[in-house]
Amino acid sequence: MDAFVRVCNYLQDPRHVARFQNVCGVKGTFPDKAARRPEPEQEPEPERPAGLRRRGQPGPQSSEPGMGNGAAGDAAAPRVNGMQSSDDPAGPGGCGAEAEAADITRAKPLRRNSLTGDVGQEFLIHNKFLFYLFTFGTELGNEMFFIVFFPFVFWNIDPLVSRRLIVVWAWNLFVGQSTKDMVRWSRPASPPVVKVEVFYNSEYSMPSTHAMTGTAIPFCLFMLTYGRWQYSFLFGFSVALSWSVLVCVSRVYMGMHSILEVITGFLYSLLILAFFHPILDKIDTFYMTEASAPLAIVVSHVSLGLVAFSLDSWSTSRGDTAQALGTGAGAALASHVNYQLGLLADPPLSSLPLALPAITAGLLLRSLLRFFIGVAVLLLTRMAMKSVTIPFLCGLFGLPSDDVRRARQHMRVELPYRYIVYSVVGFSCVCFVPLLFKVFGLD
Repeated sequence: MDAFVRVCNYLQDPRHVARFQNVCGVKGTFPDKAARRPEPEQEPEPERPAGLRRRGQPGPQSSEPGMGNGAAGDAAAPRVNGMQSSDDPAGPGGCGAEAEAADITRAKPLRRNSLTGDVGQEFLIHNKFLFYLFTFGTELGNEMFFIVFFPFVFWNIDPLVSRRLIVVWAWNLFVGQSTKDMVRWSRPASPPVVKVEVFYNSEYSMPSTHAMTGTAIPFCLFMLTYGRWQYSFLFGFSVALSWSVLVCVSRVYMGMHSILEVITGFLYSLLILAFFHPILDKIDTFYMTEASAPLAIVVSHVSLGLVAFSLDSWSTSRGDTAQALGTGAGAALASHVNYQLGLLADPPLSSLPLALPAITAGLLLRSLLRFFIGVAVLLLTRMAMKSVTIPFLCGLFGLPSDDVRRARQHMRVELPYRYIVYSVVGFSCVCFVPLLFKVFGLD
């Protein structure tokens, strides 16, 4: 057990994240006092193990004034997103002069969070290829990617696969975010870590839910389609593994997770997938055929959200959890309606295994039309529901509605807002949009 704890402490050390970022060409613009951190080979003090701590508890980098995320010595310098700012943002050692080089780019953290106000601190990019590669990789694990990916698969490839992927996605996010709020570990300390992304910086970090969904979805996609579609095992497994590894490594590059948190997320998602995959067919059949399915769907998804929201104080993870559960509930209800009305678009069992059709200009055009028309409908639905739901909830609970960001920081607004809006979006994706395609002759 002692050896296991030592390995965990080692993998949780934020200095390993900083080293990896440095190898990949990410350089921080910390002030002089932040640059004086322990040498890479120096081991942390025994009484302050690196890593296994709760949010707000300083790590080994905080032993000197002005270092870490909670040092008292930082009071003299303004802080942005857990990092110190200085009069010279280029930092020590002539970073400003380095940034003038043709192959070095000064950048700001990605995806500013409008709810928390995090803006982060500038950093230097020495390797643009890796920056774009890992930016793409982290997007493969973002909720917004899946909100686009699932409809594309449903409308253009295989509705059955898309429905079951949504079930796995919703459960992965719920379990992952709930685990974060129970474990309550902080993000890697900065400095030494450079925050390339700040959108999720206010959340807890153990395990990495990006690693979880970025592993569960590609491997579930592979398991659902292999044998159902005609392709080689090696091809499908290679795509799933590459997708997963790219997402996992990108979270370390972004400075959002330690190595331990990413490994835990990877293994955790495989455990959840091993539990759910054998019963996905039963879950899908229950959602479609049982008369009690609508009540069970609503009660189960709302109950799970209430459990998740009660685990800790407000953070952006609450919205992500409710968004996933709401989308899952809406898609499941739509599946029930489609089955009852005879609108299912699943191919008959006699046509299996399915083969990719010949790629023609007409096929591409119809696919693109379905995708863009469908996404436009979903965006309009989301916009309309948001404009109605937030003022209604603010009025219902006696909260001012002139500041949407502040209103959404109240659980009484954020939880029902996310549920209502994204359950309607999920229902529209699975039921309403396919009906439009029939009307326009695009089914």
